[in-house]
Amino acid sequence: MELSRKHRATLEAIFADPVRAGIVWRDIESLMEACGAEISEGQGSRVRVALNGVRAVFHRPHPQKETDKGAVKSVRRFLSEAEIEP
Repeated sequence: MELSRKHRATLEAIFADPVRAGIVWRDIESLMEACGAEISEGQGSRVRVALNGVRAVFHRPHPQKETDKGAVKSVRRFLSEAEIEP
């Protein structure tokens, strides 16, 4: 799996300590797609993601584009379980 420079930067931002808020959600979705995730739309702002046998449901932030710290922690946990780390 080859990640672009932007995807690597997003991955590093997700795993940064302390947890960062303000990562653009579209960048996170793009990273998951680059890692081979299957993404499907749920009801409302829900997004279903399956990657390496791990499934999760996330809520797209709205009206803003950026995620909060809680969402970043959830994405970090999901990626770790799917064996995706920087």
